[in-house]
Amino acid sequence: MIQTNDINIESTCELPSPKELISLDPKTEQQADFITKSREEIHRIIFGDDKRFLLVVGPCSIHDLKAGREYAERIAKVAAKVKDRILIVMRVYFEKPRTTVGWKGLIMDPHLNGSDDIPEGLRIARSFLKEVIDYGLPTATELLDPITPQYIADLICWTAIGARTTESQTHRQMASGLSMPLGFKNSTDGTLDAAINAIKAASQKQTFLGINQDGHASSVTTKGNPYCHLVLRGGKSGPNYAREFVDDYAAKLKAKGLIPALMIDCSHDNSGKDPANSPKILEESVSQLIAGQNAIVGAMIESNLGGGAQEFPQPLSDLTYGVSITDACMNWEDTVAMIDNTHEQLAPRFA
Repeated sequence: MIQTNDINIESTCELPSPKELISLDPKTEQQADFITKSREEIHRIIFGDDKRFLLVVGPCSIHDLKAGREYAERIAKVAAKVKDRILIVMRVYFEKPRTTVGWKGLIMDPHLNGSDDIPEGLRIARSFLKEVIDYGLPTATELLDPITPQYIADLICWTAIGARTTESQTHRQMASGLSMPLGFKNSTDGTLDAAINAIKAASQKQTFLGINQDGHASSVTTKGNPYCHLVLRGGKSGPNYAREFVDDYAAKLKAKGLIPALMIDCSHDNSGKDPANSPKILEESVSQLIAGQNAIVGAMIESNLGGGAQEFPQPLSDLTYGVSITDACMNWEDTVAMIDNTHEQLAPRFA
């Protein structure tokens, strides 16, 4: 008989079930308590009565565990210093969407050599998330593959659905079952409708195809995730963090029966992908908040030990320590100065 399936499949590699992987590297009771507490704090900032500013900051992607640990250790000390006005959540991004091809993140290619050792990538992701939590830092990531959450979502305090996938029914369904606060980014063209529709869809009960903790294909039915909000990241038409945009978007959320909660992405199209622009975007966003635009609940910034980005692929021995291999990031010194300035700028909110 002529073969009609798997014609273009070169190989398959069976993964451990989520239950198996989690049992090999379980979270401690202390870590579970911290994750629960952090999710509650983030929820109160976005939707409740906590006046602190939510700042999601860290590398565009984690590619070097040593540098990632150093960043976590440093930012934890900064977080402790500003915690009265700012809740810092560290970006721990393991999956990267690609427009065409390229390195897809530490889960997909943990050895950075095209070997695509996904089982090891999942193990490393769990282990590193636990390390960040042990520094006393809430964790943030973008969930790209709909199977990934079964392996790592129990260790994530806040998550994002990216601009390329906000319109995806698969990702809206996945978001409806997640257990943490979640931000949908506006579409890459800068429009808002897809993200608003995504928030509404994710808040509803959904049934879809997925896997269970034993790794078996399953029909998954969710309760709906009531903790979704909007992330403004700009678009092809330019930035969208100015007051006129924020006022308009807050009104549109209210008109749809949604809580007006907006996070400003100070990178990507809002910054023109130039990290030097991020501090002024954050300053403008906080200025709006101080002036009474309470829909702004926080911001997101790509930051690393070293500034900019470096070309990849290249020999691993030639990579510069602490510098991104994906999007360009702010350097450490500018990051600390920016956070200190934001802490000072927020003083009137707590007077």
